Amino acid sequence: MQLIRWDLRTDTFEHGQWLKGRVYERRCDLSPSGELLVYFAATNRPPYESWTAISKPPFFTALTLWPKGDAWGGGGVFEDENKLLLNHSFDDNRVSVAPGFRLMRGMKVDPCGILSGRGEDDPISGYILARDGWRVIEAGEGQTNGLKASTFYSFNKPRVLQKTGANGRSLQMVLHSIGRSQKAWYGLDYRVFDRDGTLLVDLPETDWADWDGGDLVLARGGCLYRLAKSDFRSGDVMPIEFSSRLHDFNGSGFSALAAPHAARHY
Repeated sequence: MQLIRWDLRTDTFEHGQWLKGRVYERRCDLSPSGELLVYFAATNRPPYESWTAISKPPFFTALTLWPKGDAWGGGGVFEDENKLLLNHSFDDNRVSVAPGFRLMRGMKVDPCGILSGRGEDDPISGYILARDGWRVIEAGEGQTNGLKASTFYSFNKPRVLQKTGANGRSLQMVLHSIGRSQKAWYGLDYRVFDRDGTLLVDLPETDWADWDGGDLVLARGGCLYRLAKSDFRSGDVMPIEFSSRLHDFNGSGFSALAAPHAARHY
């Protein structure tokens, strides 16, 4: 997994460190300034097996590290630049960092709700989606297919979240399956509707999409795209070819990169 800094003002990219392990992207968050990243990762090897850490993107080098040891809970959410909700179990309202690490001066760390340290991608994922303007418009219905099935959970009625953008347009995130073999864990489609409910953009099997100042930005097939707000058209459904491809990451490969001094200190 590689960490890359994306400057939304210029659509330029700073390629950062790789981590030889699993990063649970739905349990990660940026501080409001974008200068700090809290992430949950696992190698399933000693000394930590899994852990939550704070770093300075685009580097994974941990400034603060909390050992976890399993994949339940983990991760965190920034309430502001100096307050973190940590999804770990607390002992008498305290949780210890690993030896050799420290917390940033002035930062406060609280549990992530009364069930802190439990769950998987939730509660972190749900908290961040709600904070960032997404609301559930259809709860969805489905069934578990079993651990040996190619898809662990399938929706008969998809779960739909919606986020309002510029000019009354709405972006919908449609979750239709979870736990797919040899595919992205979450089966997602995205759609954009005009204020009158007309479908403008249909994006099946898309990893991520969101609004950026009225533009639609999205990740699909290892590439990042931007559809400018001025390019939206009423009438026929717009294909992805109407958007600008910002970068193709499919050719990326591991290379060792040491964190500079500034990324190793608060």
